[in-house]
Amino acid sequence: MSMTVTLALLAAVIALAVFAGWRGARPSQPHRGVRMIPWRLIMVTSAFAAFVLLVHLAALLGLPQRSPV
Repeated sequence: MSMTVTLALLAAVIALAVFAGWRGARPSQPHRGVRMIPWRLIMVTSAFAAFVLLVHLAALLGLPQRSPV
């Protein structure tokens, strides 16, 4: 992926994580029914995707990698 695509995906995934975090932190309203969307799982998944995209961005920028030793 190019840097433009990576940055656009990173911005979208971070926005999704923030939105899902906001929706997941709202108090439940039992009189309106059960929540059908797992907002906390979406938040964690998108945060992981943001981390992967940050690592990919670092590789695109040519930052040095540490050896596992």
